[in-house]
Amino acid sequence: MKSSLVAVSAAVVVASLVTGLKDRAALQEKFGLGSAGKPAPELMMMGRIKPTDAPAGNSDFNAQLVADKIEAITSSPPSASDSPDPNAVAEQPATPPSAAPQSAPQPTPQPAAPAAPVTPPIVSEPIAPQQAAAAPPQPAVDESALRYFASRGDKLRLQAEISRLQALYPNWVPPADPLAVPQNGDKQLEAMWQLYSDGRYAELRKAIADRQAADAGWQPPADLLDRLDVAEARARLINASDLKQYATVVDIAAATPSLLTCSEVDVLWRVAEAFIQTERVQRGQDAYSYILKNCPNPAERQATVEKASTLLAYRPMQTLLALEKPAADGSREFDAIRDNLARRFMAEGNNDPKLAIAPDYVARLEKLAGSEGLASDALLLGWYQLRRNNDAEAEKWFRTARAKENTAAASQGLALALIARKAPEEAEDVMFRWRADSDDATATYLAATANLMALQPPADLAEDVLHRIAAEIIARKYVPTAQQFGWYARSLNQFQTAARWFETALAWKPDDEPSAYGLAVTREQLNDRKGVLDLQRAWAGRSTRIANLEDTSSLMPNGGVLPAGKGTLAPQQPVQPTPPAQRPATAAEPLPTERRTPLQPGPDVAVRPAGPAMQTVTVQRGSRQARGCSTTIDAGQLSPANALSRGWCLMDINRPMEAISAFEAALQSPVRKDREDAAYGQSLAYLRAGLSSNAAVAATKAPQNRQRAAELQVAILADRALSAFDAGRYRETLIYLDQRAQLQQERIDLMVLRGYSYLNLKMYGDATRIFEAAAATGSRDAARGLADVRNVTHPDVND
Repeated sequence: MKSSLVAVSAAVVVASLVTGLKDRAALQEKFGLGSAGKPAPELMMMGRIKPTDAPAGNSDFNAQLVADKIEAITSSPPSASDSPDPNAVAEQPATPPSAAPQSAPQPTPQPAAPAAPVTPPIVSEPIAPQQAAAAPPQPAVDESALRYFASRGDKLRLQAEISRLQALYPNWVPPADPLAVPQNGDKQLEAMWQLYSDGRYAELRKAIADRQAADAGWQPPADLLDRLDVAEARARLINASDLKQYATVVDIAAATPSLLTCSEVDVLWRVAEAFIQTERVQRGQDAYSYILKNCPNPAERQATVEKASTLLAYRPMQTLLALEKPAADGSREFDAIRDNLARRFMAEGNNDPKLAIAPDYVARLEKLAGSEGLASDALLLGWYQLRRNNDAEAEKWFRTARAKENTAAASQGLALALIARKAPEEAEDVMFRWRADSDDATATYLAATANLMALQPPADLAEDVLHRIAAEIIARKYVPTAQQFGWYARSLNQFQTAARWFETALAWKPDDEPSAYGLAVTREQLNDRKGVLDLQRAWAGRSTRIANLEDTSSLMPNGGVLPAGKGTLAPQQPVQPTPPAQRPATAAEPLPTERRTPLQPGPDVAVRPAGPAMQTVTVQRGSRQARGCSTTIDAGQLSPANALSRGWCLMDINRPMEAISAFEAALQSPVRKDREDAAYGQSLAYLRAGLSSNAAVAATKAPQNRQRAAELQVAILADRALSAFDAGRYRETLIYLDQRAQLQQERIDLMVLRGYSYLNLKMYGDATRIFEAAAATGSRDAARGLADVRNVTHPDVND
């Protein structure tokens, strides 16, 4: 009788378990956790870094053990054919198809595997159904955290705990009602779980240590320790990510793979960013791909694409976008953010002229520009087309943007498009208002002026236009336009004015050979033989055409025919204008001029060198013949000797960037002298382009004699001083000037620069001393500097 009663009781327990498992949907419905039949996504594995075996918790019920006891009590060992209840365990829910076999539970948590070089993230493949069916019995799972979160009604943490346990134990099935399982009456343990729930991990560690000290036989639940380790790892990872310690983020993620699940999407985002910031872009892309392949939350998926678009380039983003899911109404999952993606991709295309954006994105942005009417959209389209030399299309969009909002960016883009189609007069007019808005705007305006003055036949410009151009050129000390003013004056038979402009250009940039050549032929035409001989002596060994100046007696009085020159400024279209160096003081006003005569520069011109010349649209002037290096070829195809000759030729016609490539090819020469000349020439080309750091590197590519080395060092230090001053780094300017002064006596223009550096540093006594010394030589810039010091130190007197 007693045996029968025990058997009946056990059968009731088994039936209750089966019923509870079958009613698993009740739990999901109660807490709003979705379908109970779909297992959560598995962990994202970090390459060779393996998660440790999860510690086994204490199961509240083991159906197989109960069934075994029933058999032991009710009968002797039965055969397979007369088992009293063959379906007692088989009626439990079937193992999910994706379940993976688990190893036997360990009594204590295993230490985390040491961090190792991380390979691309992978998602473990599901085991075939037949393999899952043969899996060993599911190890016991500690469900105390599950019960705790359920008792508090914490749906988010409950779902996260279910996802975590399903990831660690694929065969585990959540109980139908966690609240129905008897709760632990251990109030201290409940308090520990509360500390964990509140995120007070340090206090929890202390509480565990205190209890173990008071009760040597007590051990905390393995699940609590495991979750605490993971929570602390999450906190460290987030802190490292916020501090941009990306290598630490990757290490923590590799050592704690249980963080890499869909319930920890924020962690996955941070790990992806860490990979990208540590130059493992493919790994970051894989992390984003894992989310899109495995995580179902629509908001998190959309946020994943938005975050990825700020870190990944256009092409990797297309791979991620291919993972979007179609909607039931036929739309695409990420249509809500596709407009912003189109804008982002077009902006990337603006920065990379070789990047071809899909026509769908271009068409989408064009549609947006028409429907929403934003000037920013039209600007994106304008710059995209300009970078690809579609000048007419670019001009259309820049005009559209400028009509909606007249800004410096819209005007600059329109001016560049106008320069490209050889309409510099309108470009100058468009940019004049914005000429001082930024360095790029200034460079674009100056490029327009150089092209305007270089037009053939000469443009019929109003006096006010000539006056404002001349004023800006003198204020900016822009050599290319000053040189073009000289040729413009020659075309109008104003030879004295032309000579003044060429002299001005040389004062600003003494090594500007085209200006020197223009001055030489102009002096020859003015019968100034002494002036010509002085120029020939100064340029001996540096310019063959000045040394062997051709007879200019055949020049027509109207200037219709100019001497066959080699090296007159050949402007080219700007893509990103390089701004000229700014002078520290206000420029002198240009002198009045006669009608339809280009303005002459003032009698005293400032001597501070200008920055690298702006490249503008190529123009032909009169009948002057092109040089032998006027065509564009790949210098790498030339012999080293020919490449060296081409490099010097390109320097003669003021094309330093092309000369750099030619000198680089000449550096491969087996002749030591050619290598020295190539390194020297490349340094000069970099200096002319305003790249002093590159010039210093180029000078080391081949040994230089003492004279050349000193010359280069002086030029590099002067250029660095100018750059530091323009950037507002006045102490650094003084350091460079001091270093240069140890090699060569300081020029007057650099003394003025030193004075303004002292003035900006509020070292008024030193500034006054420098300005007074420079003003004693007749420098008007120094005199202005003295006036500026007085304005600052004695404003009341000046008023």
